[in-house]
Amino acid sequence: MKCPSITLVQSLKMRYPSVMLVLFPFFFVFLWESNSPSVSSDTFTQCLTSNSDPKHPISPALFFPGNGSYSSVLEAYIRNLRFNTSNTPKPFLIIAATHESHVQAAVACGKYHKLQMKIRSGGHDYDGLSYVTRSGKPFFVLDMFNLRSVDVDVASKTAWVQTGATLGEVYYYIWEKSKTLAYPAGVCPTVGVGGHVSGGGYGNLMRKYGLTVDNTLDARMVNVNGKILDRKLMGEDLFWAINGGGGSSYGVVLAYKLNLVDVPETVTVFNVSRTLEQDATEIVYRWQKVAPELPDEVFIRLFIDVVNGTVSTQKTVRVAFICMFLGDATTLLSILNRRLPELGLVRSDCIETSWVQSVFLWTNMKVGTSERVLLDRNQTTNYLKRKSDYVREPISRTGLESIWKKMIELEIPTMAFNPYGGAMGRISSTATPFPYRFGNLWKIQYAANWREDRLTDRNIELARELYQFMTPFVSKNPRQSFYNYRDVDLGTNPHNGKIRSYVEGKRYGKKYFAGNFERLVKIKTRVDSGNFFRNEQSIPVLPLSAYLFDYWLEKIFV
Repeated sequence: MKCPSITLVQSLKMRYPSVMLVLFPFFFVFLWESNSPSVSSDTFTQCLTSNSDPKHPISPALFFPGNGSYSSVLEAYIRNLRFNTSNTPKPFLIIAATHESHVQAAVACGKYHKLQMKIRSGGHDYDGLSYVTRSGKPFFVLDMFNLRSVDVDVASKTAWVQTGATLGEVYYYIWEKSKTLAYPAGVCPTVGVGGHVSGGGYGNLMRKYGLTVDNTLDARMVNVNGKILDRKLMGEDLFWAINGGGGSSYGVVLAYKLNLVDVPETVTVFNVSRTLEQDATEIVYRWQKVAPELPDEVFIRLFIDVVNGTVSTQKTVRVAFICMFLGDATTLLSILNRRLPELGLVRSDCIETSWVQSVFLWTNMKVGTSERVLLDRNQTTNYLKRKSDYVREPISRTGLESIWKKMIELEIPTMAFNPYGGAMGRISSTATPFPYRFGNLWKIQYAANWREDRLTDRNIELARELYQFMTPFVSKNPRQSFYNYRDVDLGTNPHNGKIRSYVEGKRYGKKYFAGNFERLVKIKTRVDSGNFFRNEQSIPVLPLSAYLFDYWLEKIFV
């Protein structure tokens, strides 16, 4: 007796062949997803072995819970201790790929055995979506940390970088070959390239050269069919999507080709702090009007926290002004003493150094540290929570004073203000999936760190309370958020049915991607209609009815 579902599909294909070209993949996925996964470690290992290159055996890259190295491999790139407890869901397997064929095998076998695959490139995943599931279903982790080659070409000012590399490794290998080239990316050297680029990426060169994604030239990825594609083969739509729209929603990005930028041999940095008693309110009030309008070569971040005041029983707000300037100290002093005299910057505050050495100031290390430290992947871990916002209008002095009062009340959460302007105001909001360009004055990162698990619930609530308090001062309709600062408070997606999945995905997707969200959904639907590449905040696929409607409109009007 024939399977009734196949008979129905064949009948529909005979009557409505053009419709079924679109319908069939969705029907098949419905049948495929209706079965819960069940696979033994031996069966899965056999599948992986059969689907990978025998010249590059995959078995040494497999780590099951019974393996002695399983815990160390899993924990090596967990940066948030909230997701390293005995109650945290653990993968039934980690594939620490050492060859591209291992990635292809992981995709093929994950699909065949109906298992969710998480893709991890560095672990700076604030809410753990690259290595933890909230579904309660079995899953495995494809860990990219072994795929980390960095190939710098000084002549063309480009570099091919595998996604398991860290930013520190990229910076180091650029510095090895050139003292006047750099890469516009994050200030934390242990961030993985894969997540950083695919989620947007920014750093202290963004006012001069734009975001990380504004400096991506090409990519190599494994798609849902296990094929390796470059930019030409994948097409401009898919390349656009994986360059800031969350690469793990569309496939496994193996490497990015980066555009390197020119920097002078000498740059200037400083980190000076002012408390409320030292007129911090007035300086911040002035900073918010000046920072986005300064020359593109100047980037001044604010880091705001609560410290002991002059009287030990009292608390005060401290504001650290952290600056990168692509030039010498004399020029920087001339600019800031004219444009931001309230800061009172003096020559002794400034450090002239190389661009690669400037990285250490941003990581609270001493300028002059050996460059080889950039190759160190170890990092102190904390329990943490992060959130984000965008500010489009200056905050009044009264508003700032109310914020300081709230921070002193809460004590734990901090804020970082990252100024926009410069190149950020000149690049179109649709050039990449990252939409928040012109009209934004600065971005806020809210942070709470702690060392004891018992403080987790309380400190997360403190971060949320500060975030809620900031509502009148930040963007609205929707309230905007930065995708690289993943925040499950914005919504999560169980991917239970395409309509529900789309509705849930739109909740967080619009906040991350604004008007670019729908384009990302359409690309996702076209390249991964079965939604194999998914996590709790991935791009959803369109419901079938909407997809068919778009398809027919295209046929009629294009």
